[in-house]
Amino acid sequence: MGKVELNIGIEPELVEQAQRLGLSITGMSEVQLRLHLQKIDPAGAEARAKRWAEENAEAIKDHNRRIRERGLLSDHFRTW
Repeated sequence: MGKVELNIGIEPELVEQAQRLGLSITGMSEVQLRLHLQKIDPAGAEARAKRWAEENAEAIKDHNRRIRERGLLSDHFRTW
């Protein structure tokens, strides 16, 4: 059986950050790359997280409002 080429999607911003740092991402999944970048470039990971929170602020606000109004789906499992 010969080799099979597999293309997986990795967020372009992560790939660009890895290239800037001179990292080889061959064989890495997006999760592995994220974890590795957090270790070697925590400022970059923090900046990405901050941008994500800003870009998704409206959805987060709406989600939190729904939880306040309706509660969590798992509330009926609570015994306390």
